[in-house]
Amino acid sequence: MTVQRPIPDFAAAREAMVESQLRPEGVTDPAVLDAMRRIPRENFLPSHSRPLAYADRAVAIAQGRFLAAPAVVGQLLTQMMPERGQRALVVGAGTGYSAAVLKAMGLAVAAIESDAALAAIAREQGIEIVEGPLEAGLASGGPYDHILIDGAVEYVPDAIIAQLADGGRLGTAIAERGITRLTVGRKAGGAFGTLSIGDAGVPALPGFQRPRAFTF
Repeated sequence: MTVQRPIPDFAAAREAMVESQLRPEGVTDPAVLDAMRRIPRENFLPSHSRPLAYADRAVAIAQGRFLAAPAVVGQLLTQMMPERGQRALVVGAGTGYSAAVLKAMGLAVAAIESDAALAAIAREQGIEIVEGPLEAGLASGGPYDHILIDGAVEYVPDAIIAQLADGGRLGTAIAERGITRLTVGRKAGGAFGTLSIGDAGVPALPGFQRPRAFTF
């Protein structure tokens, strides 16, 4: 006898995500809340992981790659303040969830991903995505009003900062000395400054390890 598990009520789970995860964590931008309420997060996960789509945690999408927790995406986008009609780049887009949220907010979204299998899933979800090294960004589509690096990094390469428009914002998680902090940076007059907005458990994104000093 085969026992079938009930299909989760994903629509109810999305609403619960907004009310019990996003709002309590300071996600206040109505456009961010509306987009995350509408985008079916489960479509961006492997079939066996879909019941975890709205859990308050990162979920694996491939070996060493994860879909960030909903509150992480919501907090970064709230602080980045994206607006309809602006242009955004998602670095390390994975299966395309964060890019889809930005697209639902009315932005023109480009994405770059190093994993061909993940990029293929993103394309199936309607995301414009290029395959290539993440640390190089995607200069051909810049400059961008917003750049989201979708994972934790030890540093932000100058090549990616150069792709921000003047006044543009960049959101990511910076890992330093065992602590990972959500961080939003802004480019102004050629300078780039950052502000930490809180600690968070965000898995590392490959390719962004700080170069180690040579030692004997």
